[in-house]
Amino acid sequence: MSRAGEHLALRESMIATARRMNASALNQGTSGNLSVRVEGGFLLTPTGMDYDALVPEDLVLMRFDGRHEGRRSPSSEWQLHRDLLAARPEVGAVLHAHSMFCTTLACLHRDIPAFHYMVSAAGGTDVRCAPYATFGTAELAANVLAALDGRKACLMANHGMVALGKDLASAFKLAVEVETLAAMYWRALQVGEPVLLDGAEMARVLEKFKTYGQQPALPPREG
Repeated sequence: MSRAGEHLALRESMIATARRMNASALNQGTSGNLSVRVEGGFLLTPTGMDYDALVPEDLVLMRFDGRHEGRRSPSSEWQLHRDLLAARPEVGAVLHAHSMFCTTLACLHRDIPAFHYMVSAAGGTDVRCAPYATFGTAELAANVLAALDGRKACLMANHGMVALGKDLASAFKLAVEVETLAAMYWRALQVGEPVLLDGAEMARVLEKFKTYGQQPALPPREG
């Protein structure tokens, strides 16, 4: 079996998600990248390739020591994905995008504060903006890792955003939520400074988010 065949369904899912990123305007062109944890490493989108042209063999198998396998070169942000997956064992997928409103706020070096309770979806009382560093560097990876301490998403100064998930679907869902929050916050700033929720309320919201969206298990069907 070829390397691509070992993870064929996962590779196809990554390609579909990458295309969905562009179709949903979460990303543009060949910017942004995706990774998914697999045994012994992670799969990563290749550098500089049109998502619509990708085939499963184009996905790069990365090892945590920086080695890669396959016919393509990995995304320039491979260190970012490697360091996040190495440091956060609960994370199964990493999504990086240059979404319009997150990037707009990131170019202002602004966090997204507790202007809306859904900020808690990213794991805390705000969505931090990581300090700027050149793309594809270990410094950028370190800055993002620090900004994601206790969080599942962050902005990247003068660059974009990152969202983490247990799988591709949850990472994509969170990225859309954070971009929506960024758009709402940006619009509110056009009128004035939004009224922020206080720490006590955000603590209540974070507690409620521990069970938010969970459905009870359905009984087995009879017959």
